Amino acid sequence: MDHFMKGLMLISALALASGAVLAEVIGDGPRLGAEDRVSQDQVAGGSLGLLEIRRAGLKVFTTPFNRADGHGDGAHDASVVDNRDPAMGNRPGLQSSSTLLRVNGLDSQSCLECHSVVSSASVPAQFGVGGVGTINNNALFQPGIIDVADGDIDGIAEFNGRVINPPFLFGSGGVELLAREMTADLQAFRQQALDEPGVPVALVSKGVSFGAITADEFGEVDTSGLEGVDADLVVRPFGRKGDKASVRGFAVEALSFHLGMQAAEAFGGEYADQDNDGVYNEISVGDLSALSIFLTTMDRPRQETSKEKDRHGFSLFNSIGCANCHRPVLTTDSRYLHYKLTGAPQQPFEDTFYSVDLTRKPMNFQAASGAGVRVELFSDLKRHDMGEGLAETFSKATAEQNRQFITARLWGIADTAPYMHDGRALTLVEAIYSHDSPGSEAAPAAQAFNALDDADKNRLIRFLMTLRTPDKPNADVLKP
Repeated sequence: MDHFMKGLMLISALALASGAVLAEVIGDGPRLGAEDRVSQDQVAGGSLGLLEIRRAGLKVFTTPFNRADGHGDGAHDASVVDNRDPAMGNRPGLQSSSTLLRVNGLDSQSCLECHSVVSSASVPAQFGVGGVGTINNNALFQPGIIDVADGDIDGIAEFNGRVINPPFLFGSGGVELLAREMTADLQAFRQQALDEPGVPVALVSKGVSFGAITADEFGEVDTSGLEGVDADLVVRPFGRKGDKASVRGFAVEALSFHLGMQAAEAFGGEYADQDNDGVYNEISVGDLSALSIFLTTMDRPRQETSKEKDRHGFSLFNSIGCANCHRPVLTTDSRYLHYKLTGAPQQPFEDTFYSVDLTRKPMNFQAASGAGVRVELFSDLKRHDMGEGLAETFSKATAEQNRQFITARLWGIADTAPYMHDGRALTLVEAIYSHDSPGSEAAPAAQAFNALDDADKNRLIRFLMTLRTPDKPNADVLKP
């Protein structure tokens, strides 16, 4: 045997004896391995079943990403004055840590960290995949000021960002389908207005009024009469401000903001490195498809068996005006949720690559009398002015925008304390009273609740306590 071969054998023996890997130190590579990922061709081509896609999406959702995956932002550019935008990949780190910022994202390693409490109604809480986040999981979005010392001694720590309490993700497939159908209705109304210049067109979809529009003979549309929807007439049901049209679009921003993980689909393609961290294709198109399908096929929330006293509470819920915004049920026209890439929300059903039947497990939405499903979400998917008391102080928004929030979905509310957009209300009663704010559209309902005697207040609260999160959600993909 020649000296070269003997030397090669000696090196190999030493490597095996020490446990070393010549090409890479053990544990220092990506946490989301190639074997855990699926391609867009596999998802769109039909070679994978829903269970396989959901398992791949679960991996993306629960993997604690590290730098080899693309976690975090890249080298800091000191010439940038305002670096709050996560898309720039230039956020600073706390105390020389380039991993952690906390007050403007870079606050977690995985989606699961902020969506893990299935029920806070018991002690200890019940944990699971896709649940809410408690107060310590609040996201602090793009602040420039945090006056912890309370310089003006008024008892309020000045803060000019947004405080966001993470919601659960259950039932989101039904919510997305509703919003797409409502968007399609509103786009049709817009075309009607263009075809009939000077004639006001009421924008009513699934019983929810979004105001009215009028077009002139030059094709200009007057949107001053809109209510609770943007001028592009796209219903955006996700985010407490109602600013994301799809789970996929929401996931793109959340991955970038919280983890510094950029989806190739939205950040220049698979060969782009917009955050300058040396990692390409951090979240591939296939990863994002698997994740969005996983999130939108989670179990829906449930209602416990209704007793006579609960039905009385539901009657009170309606009679005092809560149901004016918290619509108990909205019904879709179709039972199929079609998936598309991000972009073109005004065309909600074009360029789809995959579909699921929402009446199937694990979604289990109840079929409606027509071809659609019943989505018992207790919301109208519309933004409302919640008054001065609940207004945010976000410096990048107008005063009007800071007062507006999409109607919170109440399904599952018995298990999801704390309440309100920032988790300020620790009980349901506190949440109801917080609606009684100067200028709030919900003030009359909150005042009507306050006027009830204690027996009727308890009946209404007991009804709300029948609205539960799913029992053992995502069991299909969590089985050993």
